[in-house]
Amino acid sequence: MIKNTANPLLLAMVLAASPGLAGAAEHRGEHAPAAKPYLYKTPKLNRAQFDVLLAKPEELLIVDVRRPDELTRVGGFPVYLSVQAKQLDAALPFIPKDRSIVTVSNHAGRAGAAGDFLADRGFKVVGAVGSQNYEEEGGKITKIAPVRKKAK
Repeated sequence: MIKNTANPLLLAMVLAASPGLAGAAEHRGEHAPAAKPYLYKTPKLNRAQFDVLLAKPEELLIVDVRRPDELTRVGGFPVYLSVQAKQLDAALPFIPKDRSIVTVSNHAGRAGAAGDFLADRGFKVVGAVGSQNYEEEGGKITKIAPVRKKAK
């Protein structure tokens, strides 16, 4: 009688390393979608660049353009102006022009578009940042607990 002594982890490593099998998933269209290219004039900031700006909070305004559900699910920065991207035009009178502005979204796509929008209207936009990118680079974001309605 022959015993099956194959290690499942070893088997997975061998299959993954096999050139003939590695591309099989790709041929079936199972690869992860490529990240969208960043095409905005507003500079996309990495963690180190954003940390330098965060060190001078009196000069900075963070405008987070995500939906409330994204803020609670993903988290964000401790102090920010929350304006959804589609409502940015209506919020212009409430955004000060005397501060450096960093726009925020999950991966900086909407933040870049919002930064360009604000810059075109005379605001001093210094960059866009993705909160998830910032966290992936080792930065600490604040998790925001949703407000729970009291049961009656």
